[in-house]
Amino acid sequence: MMKLEGALYPWRFRVVLGLLALMVGAIAWRIVDLQVVDRDFLIGQGDARSLRHIPIPAHRGLITDRNGEPLAVSTPVTTLWANAKELQVAKDKWTELAHALGQDPKALKERLEAQANKEFIYLVRGLTPEQGQGVLDLKIPGVYGIEEFRRFYPAGETTAHMVGFTDIDDHGREGVELAYDEWLAGVPGKRQVIKDRRGRLIKDVQVTKNAKAGKPLALSIDLRLQYLANRELRNAIIENGAKAGSLVIMDVKTGEILAMVNQPTYNPNNRRNLQPAMMRNRAMIDVFEPGSTMKAISMSAALESGRWKPTDKVEVYPGTLQLGKYTIRDVSRSEGPVLDLTGILINSSNVGMSKVAFDIGGETIYHLAQKIGLGQPTGLDFPGERVGNLPNYREWRKAETATLSYGYGLSVTAIQLAHAFSVLANNGRMTPLSLIHVDEAPKSEQVIPENVAKTMQTMLQQVIEAPRGVFRAQVPAYHVAGKSGTARKTSVGTKGYAENSYRSLFAGFGPMSDPRYAIVVVIDEPSKAGYFGGLVSAPVFSKVMSGTLRLMNITPDNLPPTQQANAGPPAAAVKANGGRG
Repeated sequence: MMKLEGALYPWRFRVVLGLLALMVGAIAWRIVDLQVVDRDFLIGQGDARSLRHIPIPAHRGLITDRNGEPLAVSTPVTTLWANAKELQVAKDKWTELAHALGQDPKALKERLEAQANKEFIYLVRGLTPEQGQGVLDLKIPGVYGIEEFRRFYPAGETTAHMVGFTDIDDHGREGVELAYDEWLAGVPGKRQVIKDRRGRLIKDVQVTKNAKAGKPLALSIDLRLQYLANRELRNAIIENGAKAGSLVIMDVKTGEILAMVNQPTYNPNNRRNLQPAMMRNRAMIDVFEPGSTMKAISMSAALESGRWKPTDKVEVYPGTLQLGKYTIRDVSRSEGPVLDLTGILINSSNVGMSKVAFDIGGETIYHLAQKIGLGQPTGLDFPGERVGNLPNYREWRKAETATLSYGYGLSVTAIQLAHAFSVLANNGRMTPLSLIHVDEAPKSEQVIPENVAKTMQTMLQQVIEAPRGVFRAQVPAYHVAGKSGTARKTSVGTKGYAENSYRSLFAGFGPMSDPRYAIVVVIDEPSKAGYFGGLVSAPVFSKVMSGTLRLMNITPDNLPPTQQANAGPPAAAVKANGGRG
């Protein structure tokens, strides 16, 4: 009788049994390990295949003017997206989907077929919640919605250059929206949901992280003044056939920019046909030679030097001054062969200003211009802002000294020019500029002696109110001060100046009882009635300053006596208005 092989080799049988026992033990231990000891691993793996975290959009911070009027608000919108793979099984619904989206059925079909293997494609962004829900109610497989926010600008083109705009992903791209993007942008939250293997939502589990809204921002501008400035600048551009323009209003005590407008402008709510040139904040980006407005700065340097007094006289006859091959000319005839310093400003005499500058030296004018911010950063950190150019020479020859004194050979922005004139208005004290509303006036720095600044205030008041002054800049019921300027534009691509191409300027402040507001008007290439600053820009200054003083409830300081007010305006005033207005 044959013995079994296992009986012949008992150790082999025991080895097999032992191996089987070890395997069973290992499996049992692994089961216990996964289900009891390390159960979080399986839970995590399961969740990874079913739990998802979807973002909760954050509400971008509100932008307002100084009085709380909204300038930029975020409104909820619906974005529709699709899983193109899922949509392939519902081709019979494509036409219906295209009509609901307001798209061409043929174009949508071609797009879905070209991206058939993609699990995420945008169908349309920025629908109103009602429009988005209408499409989702069709219950087309593979079509889903996302809640987002879209920026809306209630003031439209009036504040476009200052406020700027955001892109489709709600990131700042221009203006304050870009400069303060981190401040305004919120922090998205997270919502935990359960989805099946096809990505369909099964259950909304919980909010794991709440969205944090962006912080609000109150700008320094007054929307009432912004509307006023925009209207008057637009009208001036049309009336004078001008190419472009800028206007700045600032509070000389607090340094706040109360209005800043440019033409041409654009509507940030509809940028489909937007031209790049319309987006330029010219008040901060365009640089230009300030022309005769610079004479107010040069004259301040002369008074500060102690070598000149307002009553000192300068011979300006015959209205020209030869410097080698270079001839300095007065644009208009002066009221006499000799002018005092105030007369030089009133008649805007290049010859007279140059002779004063030769005496004090170009470096003296340069240092004062530098102290009051010309050719220097404004500290506003506005996107794209330019610094301009204030040249300094190792040797100040007469030609460079003369041209600097009457506003050529340097370049500034409208905002820099307004800041410079605010120093004269604020009794020689420079206050830091601000685009953000401030509750208390910041510390200011005395950069011009107070007596010099007050003397210049009186002189610049005469520039407007004297018989030969810039009468178009006068403001009814108020005393104001200022200086006009006309600057030839440089030729693009070549040296020298372009023919018949000018900028018309006016810079001033008021009321003179207590100067509070500085205004700068820049009109680029007027082509109809004329191009002199006193003719083109001065009337805009008058209208805007008049509206500003009334809107800000400033008490008039130039009312006629009671008996004259009852009798009507003086005959001379009627004649002046009828002949010049």
